Amino acid sequence: MTELVEVEKNAGVATVTLNRPEALNALSNGLRNATAETFQTLQTDQDVRVVILTGKGRAFTVGLDLKELGGEITADQTTTLDISAAMAAFDRPIIGAINGFAITGGFELALMCDFLIASQEASFADTHARVGVVPGWGLSQRLPRLIGINRAKELSLTGNYLDADTALAWGLVNRVVAPDELLPTCLSLATDITSTEPVTSAEIKRIMDEGWHATLDEGLQIELTASHHHSKNQKPNDHVAERRASIQSRGRDQANNS
Repeated sequence: MTELVEVEKNAGVATVTLNRPEALNALSNGLRNATAETFQTLQTDQDVRVVILTGKGRAFTVGLDLKELGGEITADQTTTLDISAAMAAFDRPIIGAINGFAITGGFELALMCDFLIASQEASFADTHARVGVVPGWGLSQRLPRLIGINRAKELSLTGNYLDADTALAWGLVNRVVAPDELLPTCLSLATDITSTEPVTSAEIKRIMDEGWHATLDEGLQIELTASHHHSKNQKPNDHVAERRASIQSRGRDQANNS
């Protein structure tokens, strides 16, 4: 039987691929459960520092399986785990590699990632208002914070599609790359993340996420408290000089390649 979610691990990076290409990775009960279970399992695997989430075929995911919801086909499983809760509980970076359509619930799934890299073939749409469903996985709150309330209202109230280049211009995605460069680009960024100091990197992600839900004043206090706590618990480290030399070398290499 074909696995609904494929997981490939290499050097601290787990690539998670939604695998219902014949249904444009529509989120059936089975696929939702498999995705949630995957993130629950990865949360317990401390060797994994970064996850890349993508889809197989022409779509990232087109959202909930409407044929299943409408009773046209029988649900492949009777219970449904909460993808949103499972991804939120995963405490390491998730890079969304948006290979194609990210529609409605699929758009929401993309927005659960820490940042997005898009293929030139990617496109986004929020069709909740056309389907007759109110978002329940955070789209109405995350999208306006990323691209601005006016643009978010345009997308959600019209149900129109957003192409990759416009998504880049609007700040929804970090980069747009050729289709065959999507996973290599994400893997390169994931490798950059794994090369950082793990405890510090994890704490920076945590306070960014916590501050996202706070006011600026509250966020500054979150950062200050974390900084003091982190410094207090750091021991003298004889690798400081080595790290400084590595940073300087990396800076020179990136300057030469720019």
